[in-house]
Amino acid sequence: MLPFDALSTFLLVFPALFSIVNPIAGAFIFHEATKFRAEDDQALLARKVALYSLIVMLVAMWGGSVVLNLFGISIAALRIAGGLVVSLWAWSILSAPEAREERKRGEAAPAAEGDDVAFFPLTLPFTTGPGTIAVAIALGSSRPSGEALIPYMIGATAATLAMAVSIWLGYLYAGRIAGLLGPSGSRTLTRLSAFLLLAVGVQITIAGVTDVLAPLLAARR
Repeated sequence: MLPFDALSTFLLVFPALFSIVNPIAGAFIFHEATKFRAEDDQALLARKVALYSLIVMLVAMWGGSVVLNLFGISIAALRIAGGLVVSLWAWSILSAPEAREERKRGEAAPAAEGDDVAFFPLTLPFTTGPGTIAVAIALGSSRPSGEALIPYMIGATAATLAMAVSIWLGYLYAGRIAGLLGPSGSRTLTRLSAFLLLAVGVQITIAGVTDVLAPLLAARR
């Protein structure tokens, strides 16, 4: 059952991360921010951003809930809050993707000049900003206990690695993607991804509500 459970977790985590990061749409802005640089420089930036993004997502996923526990925040509360944040974020993307792209474009503008731009602003806040961190924490807090923990961690970590590879490939071939899809194609893909993210957010919220209500319902029996 371990391979199946790990695959199920992968299929849950990867769409959630892909929807919030959206490396395809991000490739357009990365291309605009770095198009005046040499190709070798662009390729190096793409690798660095992918690596830094991987670190940010893994730390948030597996360490974020531990940090929150220091403040006395329960896993159930985190799931509900995280699910609501993810759902609202997805709804904002569905309703106004152009405004979100414009905001990200402004965040990435400093990357057009300067040398040390791989982490800030290309990784934070452009690629893996607050929304991505919130999703990663919510997904990490949804991990089960007991025997199901190992396949969940394997699947979630594999999905995070796949997300980092997607970021690297998307940014590496940003110029080609921009010419292939065009602005309208990017917005269509963004809306489809946002719909999947909305469903994931609702599912995370349901898990949190279930954690709160289950003991109360069991006590009444």
